[in-house]
Parts: sequence; C-alpha cells; structure tokens
Amino acid sequence: MTDNHKGWHEQLPYALLGYPITARTSTEATPYLLVYGTEVVIPAEVEISSLRIVQGAKLDNAEWARTRYEQLALIDEKRMIAVCHGQFYQKRMARTFNKRVKTRLFQIRQLVLKRIFPHQEEYKGKFAPNWKGPHVIRKVLSGGAVVLVEMDGQEWLKPINSDAIKHYYA
Repeated sequence: MTDNHKGWHEQLPYALLGYPITARTSTEATPYLLVYGTEVVIPAEVEISSLRIVQGAKLDNAEWARTRYEQLALIDEKRMIAVCHGQFYQKRMARTFNKRVKTRLFQIRQLVLKRIFPHQEEYKGKFAPNWKGPHVIRKVLSGGAVVLVEMDGQEWLKPINSDAIKHYYA
C-alpha cells in the first residue's frame, strides 16, 4: 500500500482518540486521567477483552459503584501529583534555558545603541540601519530595563528592555 496522504480524513478519529490518552511529559499523566480519574477504555479493549474489562464485568453494580467512588476519591491526589510534575518540568526547562543566557550588565552614563524594530515609526525599510544612537543610559531598572537619554539631553519617556540595546564602542 502506498501512502499518498489523501486519506488523512480517515485517520483523523484515531488521532483525536490518541491525543487525550497520551501521557504528557510535563505532568507524566494523560489529560483523560486528570479529568475523569481513570484511564480510558479504548475500543480495542472492548472487542478483545483485557484484564481490566473482565474484572469490571464480573462486578455487580454496588461493587462497581464502590470501586469507582474510590477511584474518584483518588483523583485529587493524581491531580496534585500532576501539578508537582508540572512544576518540576517548568523548573527543569527554565534551568536548561538559563544555561545559555548571557547576562549583560549596563551602567549609568554608558553609551548604547537602540534597535529599530519594523513596527516603529523611525523604521525606514529593509535597507536602512537596524540600530539608532548612540544614547546614554540615565537609569538602570530592575528586571533588565533601562531609561535612555539622547545625546542632546532629551529623555525617553518609556523604559527600554535591555534586549533591545547593545553596547556602543566609539
């Protein structure tokens, strides 16, 4: 059989079934488990009896209701475990990202160039320079923002993110 990508609409129900029952890396749980408190019974398990289906079929209604209630009582614990895994995953991703970040320190009265972004009014087209300046740093704010002053003394009203400036070497 050749795969010509014309029958994708026939495979769509399988993909839509697979998404909520696939374990996520961040939570180490499936979305279905976090919502309903139990793993999903896929159609293949109903056709070809699995151990879980056979055990559920042998229970009477009262016994099934009791076991289901116990499963639902544990759903909060499963969600808390997923939240902990999510927080651990976020910390791990932040640590990986921060390994490659190079800190840039700026001081007051230092000369810098300011980037000209395409959406700004001083943008002149793709062949124009990308940097404007030099400017003088008047104030360094927390979080990596700076307040700039033009060389003629005119102060910028808004602080600028330090990602949009670079050192100027005369």
